[in-house]
Amino acid sequence: MSEASAPTAGLSVVYPMYNEAETAEELLAETVEFLSARFPDYEIVVVDDAATDGTGAIVDRIAAKNPRIRVIHHDRNRKLGGALKTGLRAATKPLVLYSDADFPFDLLDVNRAVRAVRRADIVSAYRHDRHSEGWLRTFQSYVYNLLVTVVFGLHLRDVNFAFKLFRLEALRKLDLKSEGSFIDAEILIRALRLGMRVTQIGVDYFPRTRGLSTLSGPVVVFRMFGEMARLFPELWRLKRRGRAVEPAASAAQPAPGRQPR
Repeated sequence: MSEASAPTAGLSVVYPMYNEAETAEELLAETVEFLSARFPDYEIVVVDDAATDGTGAIVDRIAAKNPRIRVIHHDRNRKLGGALKTGLRAATKPLVLYSDADFPFDLLDVNRAVRAVRRADIVSAYRHDRHSEGWLRTFQSYVYNLLVTVVFGLHLRDVNFAFKLFRLEALRKLDLKSEGSFIDAEILIRALRLGMRVTQIGVDYFPRTRGLSTLSGPVVVFRMFGEMARLFPELWRLKRRGRAVEPAASAAQPAPGRQPR
């Protein structure tokens, strides 16, 4: 199958958004263009996490012109985990993709993830190289991934990267609790403990160039470790039954760089 050929499964794309007025319109336009050419049955679920910069009005205006875009508004800011849980619960298609609203990867990599999920329940992508974020965030990510590996035995790369593809029936079995950035690790920990198969693909990474990241900084890091500690007893009691699936050779090859969508 070529990168341009069309997968047949229906796909939900979930975008949690908070203060993404600078990127929301372009993001949705490019996503619609990509999905329209490759997925006969798709939907886009946008969660406005009580944005204060007009993001909600922008996405409402766009959704009014496209019935495949649904917008859910939070009346208070619930952070990444809260927004993501809302979006994932609202998804209805057989495959569900979650990503950030800042173009962190090439949309053509979605085709690779769809192929990889044929032998798994969840595809969790990792970045080939994230050093462009700077040494501090790179170091924080290394320490966090190492801690999650040691504490939970989660031998997966780049657990917090916002590119995860689910089978809907697998997603519905995850009783997610995190309201913050620990949500990504919680997804993978619960999946493996429920006996699900998780595989990974490597993708090229494009750091944020517009808007403000809400997923870095000492406050976010402190809250993430706090949630890890709070959920540790529950997650530790769950018996590990699943396994990480070795990535297929074809799915693990680096992408050649951002392509026109």
